[in-house]
Amino acid sequence: MGSEVEAVMRVGAELPPLEIPVTRTLIVAGAIASRDYQDVHHDAELAGQKGSPDVFMNILTTNGLVGRYITDHFGPAAMLRKVAIRLGAPNYPGDTMVLTGRIEAVDGDTATVRVVGANALGRHVTGTVTVAVPAQVPPATPAAAQAQAPDPARDPEGRS
Repeated sequence: MGSEVEAVMRVGAELPPLEIPVTRTLIVAGAIASRDYQDVHHDAELAGQKGSPDVFMNILTTNGLVGRYITDHFGPAAMLRKVAIRLGAPNYPGDTMVLTGRIEAVDGDTATVRVVGANALGRHVTGTVTVAVPAQVPPATPAAAQAQAPDPARDPEGRS
């Protein structure tokens, strides 16, 4: 594992916080994208009839934002292996959710991260994410790539 990966895969390391403005558009778009057509996620009047002060974010949108938080931190090679979250206080339009994380365990190229997403009402989401960050394969040198390339003069279709 390279020193860059080791730096982000240290037990006790805190991930930088991520502030996410909770907009009505984010809530509705997340519900539609995840095919969650429950009225409490897009119709403020019907949400009010069901006892909610406004529409609120669904768990699939929250799950996606938690995944984004982790992969933004660990990089494009990061692979989510397990996401185990629980919802608490709802995310309503006009609020801001702040995601924070702390690495709790590291086993080889895999880390377990405790994640909390809080808003003005309290903790919106809590849980853990297991993420694998494979060691990067060094890029091939131009000479090595040339040596492996088929010779089009021998085989015009590029087969080896």
